[in-house]
Order: sequence, then structure tokens, then C-alpha cells
Amino acid sequence: MAEHSEVAYTTADGNDYREHERTYVAFLTLTKWAVGIVIGILLLMAYFLL
Repeated sequence: MAEHSEVAYTTADGNDYREHERTYVAFLTLTKWAVGIVIGILLLMAYFLL
């Protein structure tokens, strides 16, 4: 039977939360820019194609 002990990633050495948060902020920033660019493209398409 499988042992149901503590989850390994919560007790593992080397968890770098500062790097994790930095990566998450970078992901959010990239997502915001991507959404803005897509909205801009759609607005330009609506203006020039209609």
C-alpha cells in the first residue's frame, strides 16, 4: 500500500519562493501585454476591415 506521508514539495530543500514569485510576476506582465496587443489588433481590424 502507498504511504500517505507529508507532501514532498513542501518539505524539499531548495524551494526558491523568491524565484517562483519573480517568474509569476513575469508571466502576469507578459499576459497583460499579450492581451493588450490582441485587443489592439482586433481594434485595427475592426477599423480597417469594416
